[in-house]
Amino acid sequence: MKNPTITRALGRYFLTDRIREEVDFYSTPQSEGVEPPPVQKPVQPSRNIISLPSRHEWSLEAYNLHTAIADRKSHRCFTEEPLSLEELAFLLWATQGVRAVLHQAAVLRTVPSAGCRHPFETYLGLLRVAGLEPGLYRYLPLEHVLVHERAIPNLPACLIAACRGQSFAGQAAVTFIWTAVMARTEWRYAEASYKVIALDAGHLCQNLYLACEAVGCGTCAIAAYNQQLADELVAVDGNEELTVYIAPVGKVART
Repeated sequence: MKNPTITRALGRYFLTDRIREEVDFYSTPQSEGVEPPPVQKPVQPSRNIISLPSRHEWSLEAYNLHTAIADRKSHRCFTEEPLSLEELAFLLWATQGVRAVLHQAAVLRTVPSAGCRHPFETYLGLLRVAGLEPGLYRYLPLEHVLVHERAIPNLPACLIAACRGQSFAGQAAVTFIWTAVMARTEWRYAEASYKVIALDAGHLCQNLYLACEAVGCGTCAIAAYNQQLADELVAVDGNEELTVYIAPVGKVART
């Protein structure tokens, strides 16, 4: 049985930055001249690629940032209305969109990330998006496209189970599932990586909240998920790549 005092101490230690004093930054993979990990996972040749409308093609109405911040809240009730492909493209761009590729180790995006490492992959449990079949998808930010990973029988039930019975995860139009590829951040920060990965997750999810306000959607971030079921759902090993955050998104009734 775990000692709660030790568990609490480890948790509080995680929130400090004391680990930085213990890491030898002269022996990190970056300092030793190791090539950085790819900024995006490759795609299997058999996968179907879906183009997304770019920023210059959107017809979305402008939305006041002050209003988005003031109105931002968590939503767990969604309508049956689907998202348009344009709206989904906007939400994906807002959370992981590429602004510039500087070189193989630095890609500037729409959210900050410690050392420009951007460890995340964005998976989508997609149920209601106009023109797309339900299933598991992954966003490729470098090309601003989707890749259809696979169909999943009874996807709503799988999403709910992965989210520890939180039913709104299976009622959303699309559920964002973010994984972290640990080596991307470890390449630069070694054992000091894990707190900043958690901070980075907060940055991208807040962008999702604000972007949702602009297109009549809502979301509710989920940190209470079943790690094994979530990792199995997106087919990652749970060690080198693991689920770190989940956010169901859907249209909300406006009064």
